[in-house]
Amino acid sequence: MDNLLSSIKIELNPHLFQKDPESSELGRKILSQSLLMIDEMGLECFTFGKLAKALNTTESSIYRYFESKHKLLLYFYNWYWSWVDIQLAFHTHNLSSPDSKLKRAIEVICKPDAEDKSISSLNFEQLVNIVISESSKAYLTKEVDTENKYGLFLTFKKVSRRLADIMMEINPNFSYANTLASTSIVGILHQQYFAMHMPSLSDIQSDKDELSNVFYQIILKNLKN
Repeated sequence: MDNLLSSIKIELNPHLFQKDPESSELGRKILSQSLLMIDEMGLECFTFGKLAKALNTTESSIYRYFESKHKLLLYFYNWYWSWVDIQLAFHTHNLSSPDSKLKRAIEVICKPDAEDKSISSLNFEQLVNIVISESSKAYLTKEVDTENKYGLFLTFKKVSRRLADIMMEINPNFSYANTLASTSIVGILHQQYFAMHMPSLSDIQSDKDELSNVFYQIILKNLKN
């Protein structure tokens, strides 16, 4: 499986960028440096001006790749969920028991693996951090309907649909698989954020194994009621 994963190239929606950042050294530097800066200072404080200064380049050079920091965030958002979808496919396709598939899928969503560094020049730990802390800003905007028409949320939808399909294997008569799947995925991110910053809102703290078990039990109980 590791050999297969190392050969994967993630293809992203071309509406996310003006010029593919993976096509040049500057583009790859824009990705790695902006990921670091957003992780450190947050999306609100991050600007293309600060990024240009850190890279010793011009803002206009950065705008050749991304029209806004929102589109840059969407790029990271899509890259992350594309990778999670690949992980889900690899880790569940040989499992015959739907319950085992569900358990493994929740584990992957709680803690996706990126030990193979050849898959991308991105720092995966930083990517996970900004998905946890910033990803809701990718779709809680006035442009969401237009961006949805361009397919800029398809990667997240694929992960949610894959989880919903596993739920339907467990209970084909369950009427709310899409609702439960998307709510659970967003809830996993929120619980990780709460554990780090607002711990009174979570019973999990930083144990992702415990987090995956809690959501596995929540989903299973809903499906088998």
